[in-house]
Amino acid sequence: MTRTDYCGRIDRRHLEQTVHLTGWVHRRRDHGGVIFIDLRDREGLVQVVCDPDRAATFRTAETLRHEYCVAVTGKVRRRPEGTVNPNLVSGEIEVLAHELAVLNASLTPPFQLDDENLSETVRLTHRVIDLRRPQMQQNLKLRYRAAMAARNYLDRHGFIDIETPTLYKSTPEGAREFLVPSRIHHGMFYALPQSPQLFKQMLMVAGFDRYYQIVKCFRDEDLRADRQPEFTQIDIETSFLSELEIRHLMEGLVRAMWKEALGVDLPDPFPVMTFAEAIARFGSDKPDLRVPLELTELTDLAKSVDFKVFRTAAELPNGRVAALRIPGGGAMTRKEIDDCAPFVAVYGAKGLAWIKVNDAAKPNEEGLQSPIVKFLAEPALREILARTGAQTGDVIFFGADRAGIVNDALGALRVKLGHERGFASADWKPLWVVDFPMFEYNDENKTWGARHHPFTAPKDGHEERFATDPANAIAKAYDVVMNGWEIGGGSVRIHRPEVQQKVFAALGISPEDQQRKFGFLLDALRYGAPPHGGIAFGLDRMAAMMAGVAQIRDVIAFPKTQRGQDLLVDAPTAVTEQQLRDLHIRIRPSDSLK
Repeated sequence: MTRTDYCGRIDRRHLEQTVHLTGWVHRRRDHGGVIFIDLRDREGLVQVVCDPDRAATFRTAETLRHEYCVAVTGKVRRRPEGTVNPNLVSGEIEVLAHELAVLNASLTPPFQLDDENLSETVRLTHRVIDLRRPQMQQNLKLRYRAAMAARNYLDRHGFIDIETPTLYKSTPEGAREFLVPSRIHHGMFYALPQSPQLFKQMLMVAGFDRYYQIVKCFRDEDLRADRQPEFTQIDIETSFLSELEIRHLMEGLVRAMWKEALGVDLPDPFPVMTFAEAIARFGSDKPDLRVPLELTELTDLAKSVDFKVFRTAAELPNGRVAALRIPGGGAMTRKEIDDCAPFVAVYGAKGLAWIKVNDAAKPNEEGLQSPIVKFLAEPALREILARTGAQTGDVIFFGADRAGIVNDALGALRVKLGHERGFASADWKPLWVVDFPMFEYNDENKTWGARHHPFTAPKDGHEERFATDPANAIAKAYDVVMNGWEIGGGSVRIHRPEVQQKVFAALGISPEDQQRKFGFLLDALRYGAPPHGGIAFGLDRMAAMMAGVAQIRDVIAFPKTQRGQDLLVDAPTAVTEQQLRDLHIRIRPSDSLK
């Protein structure tokens, strides 16, 4: 018989009907001669009743164990009074089994599906069973709904889904790539794409003015909770639109995804903040706006104080001194305050100065408690209280170092204490961050690199700064931030070849290397390339946020571990000597790499 419907959809509409259901035995309970089976599929549970009046059915029911795959034919009836389960769609009914067949027996599962204390190793090793858990099924269905909402929105707005190559060429300027050796071309390699960036730009030159793709991308980099070696982007590019028009269109996409997947109405429009403002106020270019706490600038004041730690940091070429006020933080114990120091140390901070405000009317050692108060004159302390708005009962934390360290340390502390001490709201807080720097300086190799990527267009009037003032060149780049996570990033692209060559030159790429690595792009731009721009959204991150999980592995069907391994299929693995010969590769002993 054809399945009538999913188990989790059988409800009182089916009363007195005969239904045919398939699924897995979630639980089996023997209640003194009557056997109850909770039959589960991807949509939920239905209760099946097997009574001894149907001997063959009852005998089969006695043999069932957890995760047996079965088929049931039976009549839908009301549950007895007092046994209704309001938490289930099927909670008002049960199915009296007329026929019961085992489609496949199951080994004893490695864990119970309702066990919430599973190690990640166990879950990923037995991922097939883990994916049967109702929470994982909900996560992947939520991801599907979000992806379909994106497809439907983009289709309504004239975007065409076009596939781009997976075997690409190596462009080492970005993150580390996965290389694929060529069997046919001795000693040559493909690279798996970190993004379809250049292909989608060439599609714009080709006249496909609205492109999108939900696409796998690859980066061979260290992993963390929100990062995988292979990840999924909603990749988008469009021609003949301004930065504002692109942002407006893409903001609508995010709103559509949240509405259709979660039933949530996001703000319209999203607030907009420049990169410089975000860093100054929150220490981050992806601020969690659920936390209202902000940083206070003290660099100018610190240049005139006697406290050496503050003054030295303020006088650094790229130094910053900033404060973070925690209202009511005076209630923190000394241990709680001291525990913040090792937390910020992870971000490079050498220490964490603080002041407890016991009496804001006395800006001196009498009213303020801290090891550093004695090093600061009363006028400076009074100014600190005024700028931060500190009141009696507050605590003020300070960061003093290179700006990057101060921003990272205090920005992270702001989020940590904001959530721990109850300042964070529980809503969705989207934000556009705009006007990013075009370049960032690498202290290790003393070179400038592209902040986003080298194909980002400069802000109007900033083109001539490439060579003379790269630190202050601003790009037409924009990120979508949600609750402290960057969910999408994009830019208006460079569409004139002479400008693209200037950017390459500013990055130290010689004309010869420009042609060797990016000649196909430069050539394409010379054939009437239209103004164009786009964005890429991280579907994994978006789905994780929607599902309320802390790591993207919980919204990916078959993810890798933090060491880049697939425990289910045991990848990566060694290959045979013949396979290596075919690819012209010899494995060097690990000792020779030291």
